[in-house]
Amino acid sequence: MPIQSQFSPQAGISPKLSVRGIRKDYGATTVLQAIDLDVRSGELLTLLGPSGSGKTTLLQIICGLVEPTSGSLFIDGRDETSLPVNQRDIGVVFQNYALFPHLTVKENIAFPLQMRRLPVAEIDKRVAEVLDMVNLGHTADRLPKALSGGQQQRVALARCLVYRPSVILMDEPLGALDRKLRETMQIEIKRIHRETGATIIFVTHDQEEALALSDRICLMNDGVIAQVGTPQEIYEAPANRFSAEFIGLSNIFDGAIADGMLRSADGDIPAVAGMQAGDGLMVRPEHIALTEPAQGFMSGTVTETVYAGADTRLLVALESGKSIIVRQAAGIPIAPIGSSVGLNWQPSAIRIVR
Repeated sequence: MPIQSQFSPQAGISPKLSVRGIRKDYGATTVLQAIDLDVRSGELLTLLGPSGSGKTTLLQIICGLVEPTSGSLFIDGRDETSLPVNQRDIGVVFQNYALFPHLTVKENIAFPLQMRRLPVAEIDKRVAEVLDMVNLGHTADRLPKALSGGQQQRVALARCLVYRPSVILMDEPLGALDRKLRETMQIEIKRIHRETGATIIFVTHDQEEALALSDRICLMNDGVIAQVGTPQEIYEAPANRFSAEFIGLSNIFDGAIADGMLRSADGDIPAVAGMQAGDGLMVRPEHIALTEPAQGFMSGTVTETVYAGADTRLLVALESGKSIIVRQAAGIPIAPIGSSVGLNWQPSAIRIVR
């Protein structure tokens, strides 16, 4: 039974949380550079980026663990920049679960409600609701040590959901799980988010995880926001070279623009309207088709193949020494290592990167 609360998905797309000009300096080092960001009510927004991009610092500022050098933070239109941690209506799910080992699952989940001095009947009702939501009703009387990693993570999420905060922050919560369990938990988090309509800010450095979970992704690099958009927008239409290279696998070609062509070191590629000097062209591996060497935009030699079940990835070395990644779906005959191939694609598959 879904929790009825301010998490309602019908809340619209008005900003639940707004970051305005948030900057953070540590001495002479700037880790966040006056960024602006709106998080909509009911969405799951992922902060994604490499180590040192500023995503964890931004999360810590939002929950009040770190004070910004400048800028403001608004939740539901209220300026909460200077509020201490315990006065912000924010819940946090940590990577290490942070469960009390001596308390049962039910007692762990009830703890934040007891701290808020809710009536016992209301506590029991809410705990039962969230246990049902995370499919852990049968574990209510167990201690955390008797649970699997995935179950412990669901208990940590339930403990956060039970007191219905305005915003839930999840700091790489799946980082300690193995790949199969991570994928299972991703599905669980998507289901719980859909049922509650909670506003969630999820931090990860795993691009596949971000693509799988997010309503929108905020891609960060060197303390700035590189791009904000849906997973499809960022993957299919990267706003810059960093986005193109960080999200998914990409092949980028550079060269001089002349006579409607990008003249690269390995061949001429039809230019795209709006290209400027210094721009490159990107094509994703799954959009490249192998042909006879003379029939492609360029040709090369297959140097490696990697079977991945649903597809096979081929590495093709061009004459310049540049390596191109090609992804072929299962069932397509694979060119053997050492064979000469041409590379071809549809004009619609090309994207400008700058």
